[in-house]
Amino acid sequence: MAAKIRAQAYPAATTLTALYTVGANILAFLRVLTISNHAAADCTVRVSIAPLGAADANAQYLRYDMLVPANDGIDIPLFGTELIATDVVRVYSSNATTSFGLYGGEADV
Repeated sequence: MAAKIRAQAYPAATTLTALYTVGANILAFLRVLTISNHAAADCTVRVSIAPLGAADANAQYLRYDMLVPANDGIDIPLFGTELIATDVVRVYSSNATTSFGLYGGEADV
């Protein structure tokens, strides 16, 4: 299955934002999360996956206050990550100039 854009966001600073919510009767296969810092200063980011849309909790975080260098980006590999209906990928950045892109596939169940 080819990876496609599943979600893109450019969230407000210091705001936990739902990047992607798995739809009803869907199984999502994540491949990679790209993070781009468009600022001339370093930033920190957070990435979590909330099972079944649960409230934010420390145990959900894949990355917490990870440094993204100024005018640079990183990729977080997510191969093998499968999500079910209502699971939510959330993102956060310390600045308002960070973009996130989630790539993967989906299948009907």
